[in-house]
Amino acid sequence: MFGTGRRRRTPWRARRALRAAQLLDRVVDSQLPVVAALPETTRWHSADYLAELVMLAQAYRHYAAGWIDRRTLDERARATVARLDQLRRSRPAASPPEQLTEQD
Repeated sequence: MFGTGRRRRTPWRARRALRAAQLLDRVVDSQLPVVAALPETTRWHSADYLAELVMLAQAYRHYAAGWIDRRTLDERARATVARLDQLRRSRPAASPPEQLTEQD
């Protein structure tokens, strides 16, 4: 039936998932200039963090579109958190802070 004038309402879970994806997009967009200004060794590592957030936002969009179910979204979210934790643990060691002496 075409032209009935009835709009299909988006379920509240789908709207919430889209808002979560938009929030993640804003976080990534706000951090891109910061990452671009970092030294190259740090930039790659930070870009990996942002890439994980982009992929999570995409999973939320897939859920909102009905392409994946809640269980799959949860699995992808848990996998993202695990990868972020792994990235945090494998972060290149920063140079040790200089020790100050009494003369300083």
